[in-house]
Amino acid sequence: MLTFNANTTHSNQHQPWIFPCLKTLSCSAHQSHTHKRKTRTRKNRQVEMVNLVAAQKPLLLCLMKMAGIRPHTIEIEPGTVMNIWVPCETLKKPNKKSEKSTTEYQITKPKPTKPVVILVHGFAAEGIVTWQFQVGSLAKKYSVYVPDLLFFGGSTTNSPDRSPTFQAECLLKGLRKMGIERCTVVGFSYGGMVAFKMAEMYPEFVEAVVISGSILAMTDSISNETLESLGFSSSAQLLLPNTVKECKALLKVAAHKKLWFPNRLHRDFLEVMFNNRKERAELLEGLVVTNKDVAIPKFPQVLLGNFIELISQAQKVFK
Repeated sequence: MLTFNANTTHSNQHQPWIFPCLKTLSCSAHQSHTHKRKTRTRKNRQVEMVNLVAAQKPLLLCLMKMAGIRPHTIEIEPGTVMNIWVPCETLKKPNKKSEKSTTEYQITKPKPTKPVVILVHGFAAEGIVTWQFQVGSLAKKYSVYVPDLLFFGGSTTNSPDRSPTFQAECLLKGLRKMGIERCTVVGFSYGGMVAFKMAEMYPEFVEAVVISGSILAMTDSISNETLESLGFSSSAQLLLPNTVKECKALLKVAAHKKLWFPNRLHRDFLEVMFNNRKERAELLEGLVVTNKDVAIPKFPQVLLGNFIELISQAQKVFK
């Protein structure tokens, strides 16, 4: 730091050489300040380039491993693979000494020591993002599996079938390949419709179903009435947002409580969570059926609480 006392300042008028020096010091200070400002700007730009939603995934992976589950990719059939978060004890580490070994963990197919629970996500996010706050608590008493439905997370298929029935079939095949014989399925929103299909088609496999924010089937009348009441022209406009404004509108509809997030976080969420847009739009089209094509199934599973009310409401709607 440079300091000037009063005497020195007053004597400047008799020492003209000091002005060029002061000018040089001033220019150096300005250049230093400009450099620091540019450095800060560059750092801010680097921070802005980091996608916050993508950046939290390694942390989420670590937390889920601590909770006892990790991701595993399984081939359902040629051209169709599903990513499923599975209990760590069901996986065997690769043998590094073996020539045939790979870096992939292998399913050991042990008999589950705890009841099996399958958590099926909705349309707005992949599996572990949807259920991250429930896994830790449930894993204490249950063997928890969190699948990514087709075209979410790492799951994909070359099949043209986009129906919830196909999703249910693929999920069942994947779970059976991992040695699961009976389970409880928990479905949210879109995942609820897949869970209903699993319970309907495979009653010997699905012991119980828990549904939140879903219906038995999306008929054209329900779809049109719902979209009109929410102010959207199509399901894709609601569930496949392209802008921050549309993303906020989806959050407002989906969340029970009013939540606020900065625009930056909405942009990052849009970039990470809404890939495979073409295929997901086809999934939405595959959801809608006509009223006459819907039959209320008789679930052999025990129906408690809201299930009875849900079924009775569905029967009134589909008549």
